[in-house]
Amino acid sequence: MLTITQALYDQIVDHARRDHPDEACGVVAGPVGEGRPERFIPMLNAARSPTFYEFDSQDLLKLYREMDDRDEEPVIIYHSHTATEAYPSRTDISYANEPGAHYVLVSTADTDDAGDFQFRSFRIVEGEVTEEEVKVVETY
Repeated sequence: MLTITQALYDQIVDHARRDHPDEACGVVAGPVGEGRPERFIPMLNAARSPTFYEFDSQDLLKLYREMDDRDEEPVIIYHSHTATEAYPSRTDISYANEPGAHYVLVSTADTDDAGDFQFRSFRIVEGEVTEEEVKVVETY
C-alpha cells in the first residue's frame, strides 16, 4: 500500500494537469529504507510528448547524486497519461527499473466517468505489474 500525504497527492495531480496535454513526470524522494514519500521533485519531460515521457539524462544524474547526498531514495516515480487510463503501458513497464518504488500514474483523461483524473499506484518488478491501494493522509 502507498501512504501519501494530501499535500504530495495534490502536488502530483497539479503537475499532471499543468503539463497537460504533454505527459508530466517526476519523483517523490524519501529517507532510505523507510518507504515514506516526503520530497516532491517535478521533472521536465524531455520528450515533451502527449504519449511518452522520459527524464533528461543529465537531470536524472543530478537528482540521483542529490538523493545520495541526502540519504534519500525514489519512493514514488510518477507520470501522467493524457488520453488513456492510469495503467502502465508496455513502455512504462520496460523502463521500470526501481523495484522498491511505487509507480504512480495520473490520468488527465476522463476514462471512467469519475472525473478528469485518476490516481493509481503500482509495483512493477521484473515486468510484473501489481496495483496497490493508495491511502491519503493529512500527515505521517
